Amino acid sequence: MVLVPESSAAPAAAVFSRASGILVLADGTVFEGHGFGAVGHAAGEVCFNTAMTGYEEILTDPSYAGQIVAFTFPHIGIVGTNSEDIESLTPAVRAIVVRADAEHPSNWRALTALDLWLKSHNIPGIAGIDTRALTARIRDHGMPHGIVAHAPEGNFDIPALKRELENFPGLEGQDLAEKVTCGQTYEWRETPWAWAEGYGERQGPGWRAVVLDYGVKRNILRQLAAHGAAVTVLPARATIDDVLRHDPDGVLLSNGPGDPAATGRYAIPTIQALLDKRIPVFGICLGHQMLGLALGGRTRKMGQGHHGANHPVKDIETGRVEIVSMNHGFAVDRDTLPAGVKETHVSLFDGSNCGLAVAGLPAFSVQFHPEASPGPMDSHYLFGRFARMAKDNGSSR
Repeated sequence: MVLVPESSAAPAAAVFSRASGILVLADGTVFEGHGFGAVGHAAGEVCFNTAMTGYEEILTDPSYAGQIVAFTFPHIGIVGTNSEDIESLTPAVRAIVVRADAEHPSNWRALTALDLWLKSHNIPGIAGIDTRALTARIRDHGMPHGIVAHAPEGNFDIPALKRELENFPGLEGQDLAEKVTCGQTYEWRETPWAWAEGYGERQGPGWRAVVLDYGVKRNILRQLAAHGAAVTVLPARATIDDVLRHDPDGVLLSNGPGDPAATGRYAIPTIQALLDKRIPVFGICLGHQMLGLALGGRTRKMGQGHHGANHPVKDIETGRVEIVSMNHGFAVDRDTLPAGVKETHVSLFDGSNCGLAVAGLPAFSVQFHPEASPGPMDSHYLFGRFARMAKDNGSSR
């Protein structure tokens, strides 16, 4: 790994004869390594993820649209990739940064190596850099804009890459949910994976759940189906009339990427109408942030965000601590929340808001991902809470 400060960057087209991959940061710093995955380059906001497992789920999480993911765990790719652990069909992550890429996966479920999987999805990667140094930079200075370039011959036009990076707009003010949402309404029946059984299927009629898809993960839908829901997924721009057409017992506001205030320009009126009609609402991640906005609060950009599967969150009411999975770069500003909105969960890492509930209304949300299993099942109870609210709503009508 070589760090090249901006002041000593080579003019014209810089050639690195030994490196086939580079990571260029907005301040001019260049990390050298070896490229893997797709040949080419991609710009994005660079974040680090502290999870030790689940890299395929991370890379297919639509919430990473517009971002480059650097893994702090040193060996990535050792279990290969398969067709079952994906969270979406089309990965939205821009690029991947690792300390060491495992070229020969060792897992009975592996269908292909990570390198080939990245190539098939046109995602470039770089390995062999000091990810500890990169993580320390992000921790101390925030998530920088960066560009990952992979060129097997080792020729890189650094000035051209820097110019392209200068044009990267960043995530603030960007509505990225519209880029990852579904194109049309669809139904979902699949239930969670079980050992020796694979995925199941919900049987018979159930209570009716509508999911507003801002970048929903498949395991969220599976959890709803496991709790007996007949799940209908609608595009992010669905109006209140679109939602009511499916006569829901409850509505889930999904996770997703980008700036919640930007997506909220069209999503907040729908959410407020749901609250006015007292339809149970459950928000997750971006959905949590937009519920906060719909209630009159504000969101803020975080310095390094929360990305990982080892985050401790405290349930304020019970005192119970849950180990959760997180992936977000924006947070609800608790100081802007109006009276009647109660903070329910808080991060034990930095004290930021991680949950809301509304007095007198069947509406609540969490910043983390309760469908994930780092605890392993610390937060699955939230789907049970939502199911009870929705069933009560259905039986009272």
